[in-house]
Order: sequence, then structure tokens, then C-alpha cells
Amino acid sequence: MRIDGRSPSELRKVKLTPNISLHAEGSCLVEFGNTKVMCLATVEPGVPPWLKGSGRGWVTAEYGMLPRSTSTRMRREKIATGGRTLEISRLIGRSLRSVVDLSVLGENQVQVDCDVIQADGGTRTAAITGGFVALGLALHRLQQTQVIKRLPILNYVSAVSVGIHEGAAILDLCYEEDSSADVDMNFVINSKNQFIEIQGTAEHGSFSQEQLMEMMVLATKATGELSLIQHEILKDFLPLT
Repeated sequence: MRIDGRSPSELRKVKLTPNISLHAEGSCLVEFGNTKVMCLATVEPGVPPWLKGSGRGWVTAEYGMLPRSTSTRMRREKIATGGRTLEISRLIGRSLRSVVDLSVLGENQVQVDCDVIQADGGTRTAAITGGFVALGLALHRLQQTQVIKRLPILNYVSAVSVGIHEGAAILDLCYEEDSSADVDMNFVINSKNQFIEIQGTAEHGSFSQEQLMEMMVLATKATGELSLIQHEILKDFLPLT
């Protein structure tokens, strides 16, 4: 029996609340159990120097944890310092870009800020899942205002954590499970069941090919469920194929 009574293949309660910001072009509060991340998408004219003159746009992300998102106060993070914060920011950016046709954006940039309000495991995967909703809303607004001619989103994308805990494969680890897991993995998967990124580490010893496949099956099923939750918000303008 897991700490919160879930089955090994069961997600925590997932809630996506769109349009939480008065100012951002797209916004979403994503909740995976007790983990809560605020995702805000900002559209800005212009692109990084290496894209100027290309006619292509850019999607990027910044991730951070608020000082009391954890059980004790942590120092306010700065992305420029590198390390975990920068690595997760890049992961979110790569994940979101993977489902966007940047040539349709013109020379415009979308910045997706993902701020962890409360952390209880799986913050990066929650940020990708909610960040996609914020991005979708922002791009729809660009289409409505005729800045772009069509919606440049190719597929839905979401992410989930899996692990081996006490010898069993389990889905969507809370912090207590994650901190004592034998294996910790994150899967980023699009709505065509194609993998965008797989991050995996054996915290103690190693894991087998069979265990890897078991975790992959759990993650693929779960991201399919997450796509359906995202679709409930975006379905009026973005069909799920």
C-alpha cells in the first residue's frame, strides 16, 4: 500500500485551472496532489539574436521554487546561477518547443514562467503539463488577434514521474516516495505516444530492462490521461488527435 493509498498505476488528483492571471497571455495553475505550480506564458515581439532574420519564433521557459514552497524556507533561486534550476528550465523549454511549429510564430517569442508554489514531488513534470496549457492559451490569443495565421501546435505534451519503490514500479511519486525510491525517472511524452525526453537515475544499485519497460508503460498510460485533462481546457480550439 502506498503512503496515500493509491494503486501503483494511479496518478495523484490532477487539477488544471486556466486563466489565473489578469496580465499573462496564457496562464494555468497545475496541481498534482499537494504539488502546485503557477505557469504564466508571456508573448513578446522579437527573438534571440541567433534567430533574427530567420522568420522563426522561439519558445523558452524559466522554472523556480518560491522560498516557502518546501517544508523549510529555502533561498530564493536565480536561474543565472545554473544547477538544478537551469537544468529544469531547459527541460521545460525543450519539451514545449517539441510540439510547436516555430516557423508559424514569425519572429515572436513566448516565455513560459513556471513557479512552484508548493512542492511535494514531481514539480518539473507538473510544470511541463501546466506549461503546455498556458502556452496553448497564449498561442490561441495570438491567432485571435491575427498576429499569426494559424495555431502552430503540433501535438499535446505532458510529463509524469515514475519510480521503483520497495521493489515495485509506481507512478507519480510524492516527495516521501521520491526521497526513498530506488529508481527515479521522468518521462515527457506527446499525444502520439512519442517520447521527447526520458530522465532516469538508479539511486541505489541498478534497474533491469524489464523494470524500465514497466515504468515506460505506466508513464505512457498516465500521459494519455493527462492529455485528456489538458484537452478539457483547450478543446474549443485545439483538437486532441
